[in-house]
Amino acid sequence: MPVSSAVRDRCRTLLGGQGEIRYVFPAVSMGPPGAANFLVVVTDRAISVLATRTLRSDRPVSVHVTFPRHTRLGPIMPGPVIELGVMAFEFDEEYAAVVAAADAEIFAPETLPPDPLPDL
Repeated sequence: MPVSSAVRDRCRTLLGGQGEIRYVFPAVSMGPPGAANFLVVVTDRAISVLATRTLRSDRPVSVHVTFPRHTRLGPIMPGPVIELGVMAFEFDEEYAAVVAAADAEIFAPETLPPDPLPDL
């Protein structure tokens, strides 16, 4: 299920002018020092990992880390899990298509279908 427009608006506000949001998905960090909730936001300029409130994973509070847009999110490991930098993030299976689309947009744009609703 896509994140709500309210969550996207909160991410947009926190990121300021870091580009147009293309993809957003929730993720949980794995490993020491423990699990924490994040939102992974892919814009046309960067990939940002936003820390969220402890009990409200839909409320981003700070930018934890930012990567260049040409950073590959995949491959998706079993779990499903991705690695960004030194951190591993687990996410719901339903967002695997989002991760694949974000990578395809940069690394294999010819594989993407045309936008069925380009005016939205």
